[in-house]
Amino acid sequence: MIELIDTPLDGVKLIKPRVFGDDRGFFFESFNSREYAEAGLPTAFLQDNHSRSTRGVLRGLHFQYPSWQGKLVRTVTGEVFDVAVDIRPDSPTRGEWYGTILSVKNHHQLWIPPGFAHGFCVLSDEADFLYKVSGHYYTPADEICIRWDDPDIGVQWPLEAPLVSEKDGEGIAFGEVHFS
Repeated sequence: MIELIDTPLDGVKLIKPRVFGDDRGFFFESFNSREYAEAGLPTAFLQDNHSRSTRGVLRGLHFQYPSWQGKLVRTVTGEVFDVAVDIRPDSPTRGEWYGTILSVKNHHQLWIPPGFAHGFCVLSDEADFLYKVSGHYYTPADEICIRWDDPDIGVQWPLEAPLVSEKDGEGIAFGEVHFS
């Protein structure tokens, strides 16, 4: 059984699975298509992605257009601050962001539907981050990156000097995001 929590961004959902634990460890269903369908979440995913990053790494803010993707994300080791940014053209919350801690301790997941940019930063020594992707397969030519520190969005990252890739450091400004 999952607990589904609405966030301030319409469509972005925080998912808290039911975890069974004792002094030996824990068990939980990280995905159950029947439960997710009953909760109104997608159940058809095209690929699973796994990334490992070290403390201070910041990845994002990424999305694909026109081959939109939805992402069901979680950590399996470590802790991250995960962020979704509403980039939908006609949304009343366009340009607003939501952030939450996803960790191996809390087992939370975040559903980020198409129409949102996504990023995360690593708060632990290391983090393994999993994405279940819906919509379209990864299409390099459609990948777009918004600057992680764009002042029009104003994400309050819990890092002072994040480590970003060259590609992420050269992302476009939020004001340059247009859809035809």
